[in-house]
Amino acid sequence: MGAATIQTATDKSTSESPTTPAGGELTVSDTSANAFSRPAPNLDDAGLLLHKMGRGEFARRFSPAGATSSPGLGPIFNADACIACHPRHGRGRAVDEQGRATDDILLRLSIPGTISSTSGPVPVSGWGIQVQTDAVAGVSPEARVAIAYQEVEGEYADGTRYSLREPTYRMERPYLSRPADALLSPRVAPPLHGLGLLEAIPEDRLAELADPSDADGDGISGKLNRVWNAKLQRTEAGRFGWKATNPSLRQQTASAYHQDIGVTSGARPAESSADQNQYDGYNDEPEITSAQLDATVFFLKTLAVPARRDTDDPAVQRGKQLFMDPVSDGGAGCAACHTPTHKTAADAEPSQVAGQTIHPYTDLLLHDMGPALADDRPVFEAGGQEWRTPPLWGIGLTEAVSGHTEMLHDGRARSIAEAILWHGGEAEGSREVFRAMPREDREALLRVLRSL
Repeated sequence: MGAATIQTATDKSTSESPTTPAGGELTVSDTSANAFSRPAPNLDDAGLLLHKMGRGEFARRFSPAGATSSPGLGPIFNADACIACHPRHGRGRAVDEQGRATDDILLRLSIPGTISSTSGPVPVSGWGIQVQTDAVAGVSPEARVAIAYQEVEGEYADGTRYSLREPTYRMERPYLSRPADALLSPRVAPPLHGLGLLEAIPEDRLAELADPSDADGDGISGKLNRVWNAKLQRTEAGRFGWKATNPSLRQQTASAYHQDIGVTSGARPAESSADQNQYDGYNDEPEITSAQLDATVFFLKTLAVPARRDTDDPAVQRGKQLFMDPVSDGGAGCAACHTPTHKTAADAEPSQVAGQTIHPYTDLLLHDMGPALADDRPVFEAGGQEWRTPPLWGIGLTEAVSGHTEMLHDGRARSIAEAILWHGGEAEGSREVFRAMPREDREALLRVLRSL
């Protein structure tokens, strides 16, 4: 991408005006349960039609091979539709009201060893790269997942008590023995709004923010995850997934169809069960067409971003100052990783996401989050303690959309405050500032986050 598309500011803390739309021309004012489901308002008639087609594909419920409607499910899978893991296109949750693991959470799987520069982690023989918890008739699911929590007590500096829940994962009724050294990593489905804008941020901009050796001495050493673009046959910056393991929405979407639903495409033509005991031996034709995949990707690229709220509230303004100011200046230093502002490339596709000034509050970089959040499972250049900075836009609408306030990659945090208190590694200083704040300042920081 040309240099002319790169945002010129180098300050990690670049911020937005309170009146600037969060997603540029893709911003909508909606605080309802459908806040993450709105089409980009700058779509023309043709774009809106394609968006609606993609919405239909995203909601499609697949059936086993041989069915008259939407065949291709499985033979092993985690869910039968994209929407099943992303209800209302929002954030999934780890367990239901009865404490049972939901379809929204899955376990990545691999064995220790050399990571390929083109395929990433090494699959586990007989299991592949993901634990599929369901299967079509006559086929065994790989395992069921159970989650248990232990409460970890703590307190703020002012004596206010809090409790964090620490999860442990167990695979029940495995269909065959799993190697003892296999690496497991939980993932909860993330919200989907604004993804096309994130893809449109120039790679040079992300490289500009990266500081893997902490050359500026601020204690933050974000880095790019360099991953393989299967379509273009080259290494690029990863953007999508909790460890930034996919470079494009198309690759992310094709992989989700493939691993989560067992649906093949031209981008992922082999069954996810290939080379495993559950494989049915058929080299099926792609179970979705390129047109269907492209429509789904267009839909995801053109989901709107909800507008900020309550920007004139004095508590929100105080919280913003605490968010933006570095730890060295008495702030929480959140903006060092949750970069507020970016400019999308002028030549980005589709045209609706091009040339937009946006405020996603992420640098899309990997950061060491400390041992408490570690999964100890490397992926491409992401280490076992490293996670991609999640965007924060829309975080304050999580409960309205998803019916809960669970946060982080595995949903362990039950609130924004708990998510902050789990921060470690590079973010330990910010966590300790938050923990030491007077109650009024803590609430102000939480207020600004809820306003996003």
